[in-house]
Amino acid sequence: MSASGGTKAIVAALAANLAIAVAKFVAFLFSGSSSMLAESVHSLADSGNQGLLLLGGKKAQREATPQHPFGYGRERYIYAFLVSIVLFTVGGMFAIYEGIEKINHPHAIEAWYWPVGVLVFAIIAESFSFRTAIKESNEIRGKQTWTQFVRRAKAPELPVVLLEDLGALVGLFLALVGVGLALLTGDGIWDGIGTLCIGILLIIIAIVLAAETKSLLLGEAAGTEEIEKITAALVDGDVVTRVIHMRTLHLGPEELLVAAKIAVEGNDTATQVADAINAAEDRIREAVPIARVIYLEPDIYRAERSDPAATPGTTPA
Repeated sequence: MSASGGTKAIVAALAANLAIAVAKFVAFLFSGSSSMLAESVHSLADSGNQGLLLLGGKKAQREATPQHPFGYGRERYIYAFLVSIVLFTVGGMFAIYEGIEKINHPHAIEAWYWPVGVLVFAIIAESFSFRTAIKESNEIRGKQTWTQFVRRAKAPELPVVLLEDLGALVGLFLALVGVGLALLTGDGIWDGIGTLCIGILLIIIAIVLAAETKSLLLGEAAGTEEIEKITAALVDGDVVTRVIHMRTLHLGPEELLVAAKIAVEGNDTATQVADAINAAEDRIREAVPIARVIYLEPDIYRAERSDPAATPGTTPA
């Protein structure tokens, strides 16, 4: 996985979640807090999610084969989508079930110092993990807002880790509030309400992740900046006079397919056109290094045959 895949953030989150999951489960055994049980399952699910992201990054590095000529870059999208499913089922649905069960059958929290101590420790550990994810994201986020970064990022790992860590921190505070109210009032129903809120939060995050990774799986075009660079690189003003229309598609986070119909003069020779296409491909790869698969079709430009609306999915020049 490339540096843009956020490997450091994934490893940091994995280490934090494994330690936190063990601590939360021990706290549940000593205190009987349902929030602790839900949070321990949440942290365990998060640990599995980071493992899935690392596995997806490893599988995506396989060389192209005759059966998969464009390689395995989309493995990273598939495993990111699996993360959203795990987060929804194992994390969110379990927490909701446990919360409803505790609301219907509340009981007092025993050994309160266990859940409170573990929650404080978990908040500190998750904060370090969240800080690592933010630091790595800022290196590639540019001027985008956080919402734009999550929605537009082509590498799914950092948005996934960011949302997981954010959800974990909010969930920890919800658990702390639930446990605190249960201790103050002596009514265990507050612990169940906190657990229920954690489940709802996890399901919301899972739905957001599923929607974004689904879009990547369906196939997203290059960003506006990359499309502008590719268009500028295609036209040399000599043989290639304009881009009639163009399609781009991410085969993976760091691999882009470019297919374009370019206008050439009718009196150009085949050798001139072939040389111009080869030169255009070199300029594209220099301008946008991730453009690794390029197909260019020369044509004579005629306005009546060049309406982009007649070719859905194309990018006009």
